[in-house]
Amino acid sequence: MPGNGSWALEWEPGAVMDGEAAEHVREAIGVLSRYHDALGVRVFASGTDYGADAQDTLIRTVAEHATVPVINLESAWAHPCQGLADAALLTERYGDALADKTFVLSWAPHPKPLPMAVPNTALRTAARCGMDVTVARPDTHALDPGVMAEAEALAETQGGSVSATSDQAAAAEGADVVYAKSWGGPLVYENPKAESEARAARSDWRITADLMARTRNGAFLHCLPVRRNVVVDDAVLDGPHAAHLDQAEYRLHAQKALLQYVWSL
Repeated sequence: MPGNGSWALEWEPGAVMDGEAAEHVREAIGVLSRYHDALGVRVFASGTDYGADAQDTLIRTVAEHATVPVINLESAWAHPCQGLADAALLTERYGDALADKTFVLSWAPHPKPLPMAVPNTALRTAARCGMDVTVARPDTHALDPGVMAEAEALAETQGGSVSATSDQAAAAEGADVVYAKSWGGPLVYENPKAESEARAARSDWRITADLMARTRNGAFLHCLPVRRNVVVDDAVLDGPHAAHLDQAEYRLHAQKALLQYVWSL
């Protein structure tokens, strides 16, 4: 990740670089492009500039200045490599029956307000697979309306559906997949204090064995790393519903396939 463990980068065009930043992203990415056949880049959400994060400004800036393919290893608004791994796992697990399955993306508690990259991508991935997708989250933590609309359109083309609810238990009823992930949501940009208070008050959204018992022998997924007994109970991670380690393994296979595809272009 540019700037991590080294000097700070300047991102703004035309900047007078008399502050902390020692190098402009133009030179940083330009040099790396001379050294490598592809660049894997991770740039996290600011958590303060909603417009820039929603437009994925930083990863787009990297791509603009690179002269080799840029692979998004997670940006402010998306985590496509995780999405590829998730799609591969779902396809292996359910095959031709994938479009008949129900997928619950469940918000979960966390000590910090995490970005929306993973939930945005998990939602789009399940919708693109034609699954019936429910986003279960407290009313305070709804996902971006534009992302929801995009997922709804994707699902419609594949014969699936997308809905949202603040009733986690009802969403889990008969589900085939429960994908747990915490996120701060748009509220963290508008009112961080209110978001923090709302998040702290919803420890009851932790994924438990009782919740998974409501599913149709559903698979439990999480992108990892995961905080045990905060996001999800030991009984789930160590129990028969757990598929998160298979999910993690697919990151390796998905990345290899992606590199092969990129280098064939």
